[in-house]
Amino acid sequence: MTMLDVDGISLYYNVKGEGTPIVFIHPPLLTSANFKYQIDELSEKFKVITFDIRGHGRSSYSVQPITYPLIVEDIKRLLDHLKITKAFLCGYSTGGSIGLEFLLTFPNRSIGGIIISGMSEVGNWNLKRRIFLARSILKAGAVRFLASVITWGNSDTQETFRELLKEGLKGDARNIEQYYHYSLHYNCTNLLTMIELPILLVYGTEDKSFHGYANLLHKKLPYSELKFLPNEKHQLPTKAAKELNQLINQFINALCK
Repeated sequence: MTMLDVDGISLYYNVKGEGTPIVFIHPPLLTSANFKYQIDELSEKFKVITFDIRGHGRSSYSVQPITYPLIVEDIKRLLDHLKITKAFLCGYSTGGSIGLEFLLTFPNRSIGGIIISGMSEVGNWNLKRRIFLARSILKAGAVRFLASVITWGNSDTQETFRELLKEGLKGDARNIEQYYHYSLHYNCTNLLTMIELPILLVYGTEDKSFHGYANLLHKKLPYSELKFLPNEKHQLPTKAAKELNQLINQFINALCK
């Protein structure tokens, strides 16, 4: 198990493959295990870097509350440790907001971004309600219940479910709740025009509550490309892995010829 010490915090990370580096960022409660198909497939052509956010999966509990700037700084420290000057930032769902924050904070360390089912703010009531509910469940101590629901929703097979659940249950409810909490207040929409880097936006045609976020990002980001995967919902890394990986492969190859 590969760990990086960041100011006393043990940060779990994994690197597989060679070539253009891609850093994958997971949403609350889920872990780097959610990118199992990206690790397996994309590492054949690229350097795939995954990590567990503080208090998630195999990374240790953080006394310092979880915020996006803190996670962004951890990513920078990880890149420094790996001696990587620039990388693509790929964030899934809430992890997409962290990807955007990294691009805004460290544009000189970024080649571009890939946002999967992501957003620049929690703007609609449906998503706010889901986040409030998740926080309430965590505060009630029903971590296993929440983990089962979320990992089941992100699983394409029973084997994947068992793997994601096992890793998700290793996290600390306090840090997971902080991640959810910060997402409610984060908003970088008005700063999106400052990101002068290429961005790939990928959403499912059936993830209708996120189409507003997709169109907003595409409108605001100066150099963005928007793709919709037919008949797919929100959980693209696991449930539409082949199609998603193909888009990522094409996007990076076109930029890094």
